[in-house]
Formats: sequence, C-alpha cells, structure tokens
Amino acid sequence: MTKPESLKPPPRVTTRSLAKMRRDGQSISMLTAYDYPTAEILDRAGIDILLVGDSLAMVVQGHDTTLPVTMDQLIYHAEMVGRAAKRAMVVVDLPFPEGQLEIMRTVACGARVLKETKCHAVKLEGGAEQAGRIETMVTAGIPVMAHVGLRPQNVHVEGGYRVKREIKTLVNDAVAAENAGAFAVLVECVSTEVGQAINDAVNVPTIGIGAGGATTGQVLVTNDLIGLTSGYSPKFVRKMADVSTTIYEAAIQYRDAIADNTFPGDAESF
Repeated sequence: MTKPESLKPPPRVTTRSLAKMRRDGQSISMLTAYDYPTAEILDRAGIDILLVGDSLAMVVQGHDTTLPVTMDQLIYHAEMVGRAAKRAMVVVDLPFPEGQLEIMRTVACGARVLKETKCHAVKLEGGAEQAGRIETMVTAGIPVMAHVGLRPQNVHVEGGYRVKREIKTLVNDAVAAENAGAFAVLVECVSTEVGQAINDAVNVPTIGIGAGGATTGQVLVTNDLIGLTSGYSPKFVRKMADVSTTIYEAAIQYRDAIADNTFPGDAESF
C-alpha cells in the first residue's frame, strides 16, 4: 500500500538538486541552526540548507570569535539538527583547527559528521591552499562546501574582520575549490564586484553572506535574522523579526504575574 501524497516526506535537498537549482536559475536559501526546534521550524519553512556553524561559539556560547568551539560540541548540535531536518540538506562546519591540521585528521572529523549525525556535508574554510584537503575528503565520500572571502577562523591573522576585495585571488580560491570537488562555495564579506566575479567563474552553486546579490543563494545566521542577539549586527544582515524584545517582554509579564499572584491561575492549576 502506497502512502498518500500528503504523508510522503518531501524530496531531500542534495548536492545534485542544488546543482540543478543553479542550472535552472533558482535561488538557494540557507540559514544556521543549532538545535532541534529551530531546525524543525526552518525545515518546515522550506529553507534549502541548514548550517550547523561554528558561529555557535559566538551566538550560543557567548565567545568573541568562532575559535573556541570544538568538534565534539559541533557534533552534539549537529545530531539534533540532523534529526529535525526532513527536507533540507544539513552542512556542518569543521571548527578550528580541524581544517588546518593533518589531512587525515580532517577526513576523520568529516567522517564523524556523516557517521554520528544525520547530516550530509561539511564546510571547510579556505580556497586554493585547501584544494588538496578538499579533494581528499571528497574522494573519501565526504561532500565539502568550500568557504572563501572573509574567513572567521583567520581573524587573528587578518587582525579583525574586513571586506575582501582582491578579485584575482578570491576567484582563484573559488575555482580551485570547485576543481577539487567542492559541491558549493560559500562567499563571505566581499565586494559586490567580487561576488559577481566568483559566481561567473564557477559552475557550482555560490552562497553569499555579505557578497551582493549575484550569488546563487544567500545565508545568514538565524539569530541575526530574527533579532535574537545582543550588540553588533553586521551591515549585510536584514532583521526580519525582533525576538529579543518578544522574549524580554514575555519574561517581564511572567515576573509581574508571579509578583501579583495572578500566575498560576485556575487555568494553569489541576
């Protein structure tokens, strides 16, 4: 007996379907997720790719950079997100320094993602200098999304975060990643001109964050998108909600209801 169409799970987003989206001129949506309920909501909303990003070090753990988060911590969060996503592809960041150490250690970390979670690919910061690592991982059966432009794991080398404008170098990074087997290239914090040049130079999907509108798709940190932050918000963010204020106001109402003995009332009592 076949399942009714309404009960069938939606087709999974894959490397193949993402490639087709690029060929067909369809835009790709990508957001970060670090827990089950958020991932479940974003998946139902039709977001194509969920990223379990090392950004959790900053937006969840409260660090100043992405550097402190560990592989074990990312696996912990990825397992939740992977269980929640029924349609979206789930990509997991390789944290510092797992993508910079001996290549087979990087492969082992990528293998953990595929074996210990229900996630589907990893993201690796770096371009031309990471081509051999990307090729080794893909050969081992681990799909890789490359990450060029601003590289947060390089923050201390760069002396901070800044817009990248070196067209020749950045295009070379993207092309090298594609040639090594990366199924997509994330392009972060580059000029619009660079974003356009990278998209024109490669055939795989390009996912921009602060890279202008020419890339195949866009990604944002979900906490930035929904206003669940405290402090600085990057120029490239468009805030679609103000969840921080909603939570703050709900907490005040809860506190006041306890103070004036209106909670719990009859409706909340047995």
